[in-house]
Amino acid sequence: MATFLHRIGRRAFQRRWLVLLLWAVVLGVAGAAAAGSSGGGSSSVTLPGIEAQKAYDLLGKKFPAANADGASARVVVRAPEGQKLTGSEPKAEVKALLKDLKQSSPRVASVTDPFTAKTISADRTTGYAQVTYSAKAADLTDADHTHFDKALEEARAKGLTAEASGSALAATSEGGSSEAIGFALAALILVITFGSFAAAGMPLLTAVVGVGITISTLTALTSALNLNTSTSALASMLGIAVGIDYALFIVSRYRSERAAGHDAREAAARANGTAGSAVVFAGLTVVIALVGLAVVNLPILTAMGLAASGAVVVAVLVAVTLVPALLSLAPERVLGRARRRPKKAPKEAPSKKPLAERWAAFILRRPWKVLLVSVAGLVLIALPTTKLELGLADDGSKPPSTTERKAYDMLTESFGPGFNGPLTVVVTDTDTAATKKAVGELSDSITGMKDVAAVAPAVYNPAGDTAIVTVVPNSAPTSEKTKTLVRDIRDRAADVRAATGAEGLVSGTTALNLDVAAKFASAIVPYLLLVVGLAFLVLILVFRSILVPLKAAVGFLLSVLAAFGAMVAVFQWGWFKDLLGLQTTGPINSLVPILAVGIVFGLAMDYQVFLVTRIRESYVHGAGAREAITDGFRHSGKVVTAAALIMTGVFGGFVGSDDALLKSLGFGLASAVIFDAFVVRMTIVPAVLALLGDRAWALPAWIDRRLPHVDIEGEKLAVAASPAPADVEAGFTHVG
Repeated sequence: MATFLHRIGRRAFQRRWLVLLLWAVVLGVAGAAAAGSSGGGSSSVTLPGIEAQKAYDLLGKKFPAANADGASARVVVRAPEGQKLTGSEPKAEVKALLKDLKQSSPRVASVTDPFTAKTISADRTTGYAQVTYSAKAADLTDADHTHFDKALEEARAKGLTAEASGSALAATSEGGSSEAIGFALAALILVITFGSFAAAGMPLLTAVVGVGITISTLTALTSALNLNTSTSALASMLGIAVGIDYALFIVSRYRSERAAGHDAREAAARANGTAGSAVVFAGLTVVIALVGLAVVNLPILTAMGLAASGAVVVAVLVAVTLVPALLSLAPERVLGRARRRPKKAPKEAPSKKPLAERWAAFILRRPWKVLLVSVAGLVLIALPTTKLELGLADDGSKPPSTTERKAYDMLTESFGPGFNGPLTVVVTDTDTAATKKAVGELSDSITGMKDVAAVAPAVYNPAGDTAIVTVVPNSAPTSEKTKTLVRDIRDRAADVRAATGAEGLVSGTTALNLDVAAKFASAIVPYLLLVVGLAFLVLILVFRSILVPLKAAVGFLLSVLAAFGAMVAVFQWGWFKDLLGLQTTGPINSLVPILAVGIVFGLAMDYQVFLVTRIRESYVHGAGAREAITDGFRHSGKVVTAAALIMTGVFGGFVGSDDALLKSLGFGLASAVIFDAFVVRMTIVPAVLALLGDRAWALPAWIDRRLPHVDIEGEKLAVAASPAPADVEAGFTHVG
């Protein structure tokens, strides 16, 4: 591997303009494909294999008119203070609003009247109208959204409180502010780390190229594959982070090789052969973790995992090809002024050792104490994980300033907390008589259950073989009482099916949350076994050790559990929420934990590979076990720290997002990087290696004989890179 990447690095350095041209063409083609696509990502989540989704799919077949693909909006209106909607003046204003909504777009199919539809609250102060469109949400124009908003504004000007929610509302765009924050922090850290704008600019430029290709490709595929709107954001988040970090490691190694006396071309080739090998294997572990999300068998997770893994693959390819080419453009400026300036003989004793080396020495003096304190700290932070609550995002989780959240709160206040999370009970059988009998028995049973506010009369499809029974709970969708109600209805539906043969399915927000939680609980063990197992094999191949990969896996569990604990404390309990700009607290999005597990595992292995490969490199080249730890920290401690800070900044930038999924995921990933990089890899790992000594690098002979030798430490480079008189390679000229 090292010699192969060495050759790639040398050729990319020599044929820089060809490499730059090829990447420019790839970027241009991807951009052109994106420009020619219609975009229009979906915000819906499909969750096959669970009862709630099965009920929804059944409704789509049996009630096609009620489940059309057209966009919809619910407009909630409230009379001025001290008045009723049924009063003559407020009623006239509501009628005018309904007329404006009907005329707001030629795509409006219908607007319900709250007075005739009896959707007025008991105190007659609040009501709602349903607006349905003949077009999908993605097909609505800016003019449609503008006229819709104008209708609401005119109603507000007349004294009504008017808010809305639904798929027809214009999606809010953050204008790339999260990415911009991450880039700004990364640039600052890179300049401080390298002391050179040229060196700092290369990782940023390569990250832009990689993310540009990835996002353009996803944009071109969005409509065809009906990708969720969060898919591109996740790919962008991860692509920026690993794109910068991977280039950072190669540029840093190039500077080290130059300091060791190699010329520019050979230094770039050696950096690609050593640090590039680490990048390839680090990227491989991330891809394994992300592609493994397909095990959960949820399309949205599979799409997110594949898209993010695609971003990682592109980042790896850019790092090992484009970075050497860019180094050839500024082989000296990358070194910084301090390194280019001739060194003078020191008049006094050498300056104190680098911070990373002093930190390693501190750990080596007291490994047991450091290990116990670090593990105890992570366990303490992880304790809130026992109170983790999951839920799918709804309008109640949006910021209070949004019209969706205001509409949600108005409905809760006027119609009860359960109104925003009704349960839909679908009863079906090929025998219409069995369906009617089951509906009667089930409706009677539900009416007598606790926490039921209302049970609507059954609505049958034209064939009479399927019915919908809407149940409004007394409690909020995330309440434990509502969850208990869902379980009770399902238990009763099973009894009714045994008696009548008709199937009863329960859907709705609470039902979805329960089903998704159960789905994840059943999938997390096989997912971890697959991902950790495959990555364990990769790490055995890289480190030729059993104990080092085992330690890496245990460290990952500690860091991810600590990250979950921090998420619970902030997003559920509200600790430091004002500091983070968090306006609401509640259950964590159900998709976040398993996404975080996949991403964090990959990133944890990144730092494991980047730091420990340098330690093993020193060990393989003759250093003692403890000396290798110190040497590894001397060469990699600073750059690993910078990489972790960059990744923390990129992920942390998404905490400011209005998207609940991205906000919590960004915080969780930033926390996990801090815990894993600084506590696990930079503290626990050297402590354990110090305690294990030479045993850390032991591998049974029968395994060693069967494993291929990937030479990630670059042992063969001394031979492969030995200078030839003319350094002949067909058609190549010496550069630098």
